[in-house]
Amino acid sequence: MLTGFSLQGCASTTEPQGVPPANQPPKQQTAREFMVTAANPRAVEVGVEVLRSGGNAMDAAVAVQMALTFAEAPETGIGGGGFMLYRDGKSGEITMYDGREKAPADAEKDRFMLWRWSMPLWAAVPSGLSVGVPGLVAMMHDAHSDHGTQPWAELFEPAIAMAENGIPMPRRLQRQIENDWTLRLLGDTDDYFVEQWEEDDPQLRNPELANTLREIAEQGPDVFYKGHIAEDIVAAAQSRWLWGSDLTLEDMSNYQPETREPVCGDYRQWTLCGLAPPSSGGIAVLQILGMLEQYDMSALEPVSAESIHLIAEASRLAFADRFNYVGDPAFVDVPSDALIAERYLDRRSRLIQTDVAMAEAKPGQPGGPVYLEDETVPEEKETTGTSHFNIVDREGNMVVMTSSIEAPFGSRNRVDGFFLNNQLTDFTFRPFYDGELIPNAVEPGKRPRSSMAPIIVMNPEGEVELIVGSRGGSRIIGYVVKALVGVLDWNLSIQEAIALPNFLHRGEGKPLELEAGTAAASHADALRDMGHDVQVLRLESGIHGIQRTRDGWRGGADPRMDGIALGD
Repeated sequence: MLTGFSLQGCASTTEPQGVPPANQPPKQQTAREFMVTAANPRAVEVGVEVLRSGGNAMDAAVAVQMALTFAEAPETGIGGGGFMLYRDGKSGEITMYDGREKAPADAEKDRFMLWRWSMPLWAAVPSGLSVGVPGLVAMMHDAHSDHGTQPWAELFEPAIAMAENGIPMPRRLQRQIENDWTLRLLGDTDDYFVEQWEEDDPQLRNPELANTLREIAEQGPDVFYKGHIAEDIVAAAQSRWLWGSDLTLEDMSNYQPETREPVCGDYRQWTLCGLAPPSSGGIAVLQILGMLEQYDMSALEPVSAESIHLIAEASRLAFADRFNYVGDPAFVDVPSDALIAERYLDRRSRLIQTDVAMAEAKPGQPGGPVYLEDETVPEEKETTGTSHFNIVDREGNMVVMTSSIEAPFGSRNRVDGFFLNNQLTDFTFRPFYDGELIPNAVEPGKRPRSSMAPIIVMNPEGEVELIVGSRGGSRIIGYVVKALVGVLDWNLSIQEAIALPNFLHRGEGKPLELEAGTAAASHADALRDMGHDVQVLRLESGIHGIQRTRDGWRGGADPRMDGIALGD
């Protein structure tokens, strides 16, 4: 048992084994009227100031994201993309904004193939082939046009000031530079990050980014997609070493974000809404929870061998369906409703044994066989990166947003002060299996499948109980499930649930992963005895959330990151 955890949702006096303590005292994580949580304290403070000055959640979201472009440059920024869930405080309507990157119009299915073999990830990431058309600026502008109240240009001012004047280099960024020797191999990272880190008092400055943000603030997205910034992006991607990109100015100017209906489903007495395709996050989280609903998770100890086993088995089945069905809905007919239907998930859950791991997890077929024996679930290449933030304003409007440039430092290609993404490596490199084009194969103009999983949880009265999301590539799904089970089943506060030791499974070809140095890792032998392939490693999540309380809101920030929760 994890000692020190209250099952009544109040603050713990003992931190979970092996996980660093929270970045702030519990009292600072509560608010009556509004709240912001994110992975960087400077970005959180920027969002809080926007709300204090009368802005709403969407205004604050623009300011927070632009601040993160500077302060959390390895993870997110205007050179990438993301997804947003926006909930209107008056109507309760939830809108999904899709700013996912797109493949160029000339992209070929074998983009990441070298004859019969798939390209090594280390070679694909820094190449021009990995760069998708960035969607973040267009998505943020559309969402702000729909819901914002303060002038677009004013919301850029805090980020511009930080980039021009500098801030103390964030602790996490210093750790990343210290631990990643490859940053010294490329001028785009060595000349910027490494040189500043080597100063006696490391300061982060980026006057070039300040100029770029000022142009976007004053001229809107056109300067990014049709002006000289677009020209600079295309030129940099096309001239990249090893393999240049086929990205064109026409690809940039043709980019359009999408608005979509979220996917929603029930878990016990709650209703959860998440992202629809091209993200797999919403479907996968709802599938895992739907299968776990057949078990009394509240009767199990948090992070026990039994609870880890059940979540891992449900995750394996969900990831099998994820590979088999989920892709860009403009190219793939994804049976979203059928995949999260109660009857289908009840049948899938019966494949799970409580004390023995499945020999192999295969996809099912809604309305057909629950286990497709002949289907292949190959291993996929994966990087980890990304950032997540949450905002609640005085009127109850909410932004739950995950954004990314994919791998830490993206494609390591720096243009006009920001890093270009490597999101096209989220496509499955080998496009055909058993002679059929798979749902996540590269195609012209296609959005790669994502694992981003911002979630809104509502109670039976229709009030928002919790908003949460994470960074971490395909591990995002497992991180978010852990936090949700922690709050909804184990009755922990959002901070306690976030701080729980990490454990997750990402499907066939991957091990059951347990966070090193924590109570989760102590169950490695017991889980191996159940038949799991177990790997103990550092699992650097980035979960952030906001939870309703009787008096307002309680925030939670992942102690593995630099983030905080603040509000009034």
